[in-house]
Amino acid sequence: MSTVRGVGVSPGRAAGPVVLVHDRLPEPASGPEPADLAVEAGRIRPAAQEVAAQLRDRAERASGEARAVLDVTAAMATDPSLLSAAERAVTDRRLPAARAVFEAAAQFAETLAAAGGYLAERVRDVEDVRDRLVARLSGVAVAGVPATSTPSVLVSRDLAPADTADLDPKMVLALVTEEGGPTSHTAILARSLGIPAVVAARGALSAEAAGARVDGSAGTVELVAEQLVPEAATRTENRWHGTGSTSDGHAVKLLANVGSVTDATAALDAGAEGSGLFRTEFCFLDATTEPTEAQQREAYAAVLRPFAGKPVVVRTLDAGADKPLPFLDVDAEPNPALGVRGLRVAFDRPGLLDRQLAAIVSAAEDTGADVSVMAPMVATPAEAAWFAERARAAGVGRVGVMVETPAAALCAGELLSEVDFASIGTNDLAQYTCAADRMIGALAELNDPWQPALLRLVAMLGEASRAQAAPVGVCGEAASDPLLAGVLAGLGVASLSMTAAALPSVGAALAEHPLKTWRRAAEQAVSAPGAAQARERARAVLDG
Repeated sequence: MSTVRGVGVSPGRAAGPVVLVHDRLPEPASGPEPADLAVEAGRIRPAAQEVAAQLRDRAERASGEARAVLDVTAAMATDPSLLSAAERAVTDRRLPAARAVFEAAAQFAETLAAAGGYLAERVRDVEDVRDRLVARLSGVAVAGVPATSTPSVLVSRDLAPADTADLDPKMVLALVTEEGGPTSHTAILARSLGIPAVVAARGALSAEAAGARVDGSAGTVELVAEQLVPEAATRTENRWHGTGSTSDGHAVKLLANVGSVTDATAALDAGAEGSGLFRTEFCFLDATTEPTEAQQREAYAAVLRPFAGKPVVVRTLDAGADKPLPFLDVDAEPNPALGVRGLRVAFDRPGLLDRQLAAIVSAAEDTGADVSVMAPMVATPAEAAWFAERARAAGVGRVGVMVETPAAALCAGELLSEVDFASIGTNDLAQYTCAADRMIGALAELNDPWQPALLRLVAMLGEASRAQAAPVGVCGEAASDPLLAGVLAGLGVASLSMTAAALPSVGAALAEHPLKTWRRAAEQAVSAPGAAQARERARAVLDG
């Protein structure tokens, strides 16, 4: 028997026989040279259409986060730039179609990884699409989750989001991956499906175990030589009444992160009290020129309309060196995560920000949503003041900033004196605090939102919130963890915004204890020496 520790990303305990997931095909050969280059290149797009059609068919049978992931993967399978690059590799370099797709996808993935942030999180999707196309062109089966007649624990190097999206929780007792991180799509989907999951569990595959006991809350995987009788995952029954509060009535708004009309609908169906993060990038991602104010107004209104009468926090464009957009003409940088991104892009392009603010204000008037606006990547009080002045001049009634850097947290009091509220982006704040790229699986433990250093920064923000009478929320993936959500409330966080699928479990967990208990749990977590101990100490308070 051996125990492997990783990062728990979806709570619950389960045990059962292990099924290994072989999720990668062998690298396709560079030869032989095709006899007819035009015919060989012509095979690529039909194969892509077939892959996309299969994914769309699966998407129609799914819902929520799962449907969104499958739709995105289907769209990526027919991405014109990827397919054109593959066709050129056939005609110019005389490669077989499968090898051409493999190399074109590798270049695409390398570009996204170098960009960092949200775009880097799409690398696993590109690899999944690559493998599906290569399999189709090679006439072999797609590697992925094998069919099983017995409820099992899946153990893999990593799981493609599209394979995770439609797993059956009755047959998949738990997920264990050697790679991945707490903000990966696989982690988000596991939470939405209610499947206990541990990522970054290095050594899980090499143990060659027949059975496993998984604790998705503690982040541990006990691997044994014998097959275990399946034990269904233990999960908290969701007894959420639709309003976020502790058991003694202390209000904590439970909101949803959205970036499309589909997200908005899913959020309201799940009972969200509004949206704590409306990502506006969707309006810009495919644009070769800046969308006009009228185009932006129409796009934003479509997402805001379902939230009529409800609060929505709109984040201004979060792009730049880490998320390059063609019309921004931002120079390449050696370290995009530390470069000109977020609000920094607007310092040399104030008109870009002003036009977006005008469109947001108009869209709010069109829809009746109660809109606030916040800026991403704010590091200093001076930057917050600059943004607040422009936003208020545009007619924004409630102005805020995102706290994603230690600098912003350390200046919390001065920062909140310039704006009406702040929202903590725990994903970026964790990676900057621990100097750990959140896309590197080997560093997943440092990006665990239970890291005491991160929690201490949140505590500082909670204190500043009380002193300035300006609310502070959380809109990172940390809000999706039911136990951590209560701890954040204990640290003074006034609202939690998350993936829609996490709302019921977070709402139910929050309502199980009074605020004073959550505060004690928070005190214990903050004083812990590490992430695992922080989680254990918080749980001990609740169990006691």
